[in-house]
Amino acid sequence: MRRADSIGWIRRLLGATLDRQPQFGCFGLHEWAMVYRTSAVRHQKWPLRLGATGTDQVVDSHKIACSHFDAFRFFTSSARPLNVLQPTRESQPTLEQGGCLHANMDLYKWAGKLMPFTPGALVLDCFELARDIRTLDMRASPYDLSALGYEPVRIETPAGKAEYASAQRAFAHRAHPLRRQLVSLCDNLVG
Repeated sequence: MRRADSIGWIRRLLGATLDRQPQFGCFGLHEWAMVYRTSAVRHQKWPLRLGATGTDQVVDSHKIACSHFDAFRFFTSSARPLNVLQPTRESQPTLEQGGCLHANMDLYKWAGKLMPFTPGALVLDCFELARDIRTLDMRASPYDLSALGYEPVRIETPAGKAEYASAQRAFAHRAHPLRRQLVSLCDNLVG
């Protein structure tokens, strides 16, 4: 019974996300909000590209509209009130949308939670999408990862915003059929 409830919840979340208009204007600012006005940087091994002051200025000069609970929950206490949304686990099916990098990376998580019923090819497609998205997520972050070969997507500039939004659209396009397949799988399992 618990497994059926879990599959039903995944189905509701994926179906609602599938039907919702994707948004493409967040520019990955969730990563910036995770280091806003704090010395407790999550990835201390990597320097901030713009330093702490420059990073804070980027956050202060943008509208933050993160819809994904698992990104929002890592915002600093100073950044949380700046987000126009206040996502919770309970509001996840209401807020999640297909333009969100984290919602699209989560397809791999949902494919795994539906194992052993998820076809291997679907798991692999979801994994490859998550891997590719994570690369953009970190390239657009405030961290300097050039030592790893990752050139930054400078979302603090108009060109960087355009690059990010274009990649975000492409990922949403790739994610849509995978999300649809996962919805169908859930329907077959609980139907």
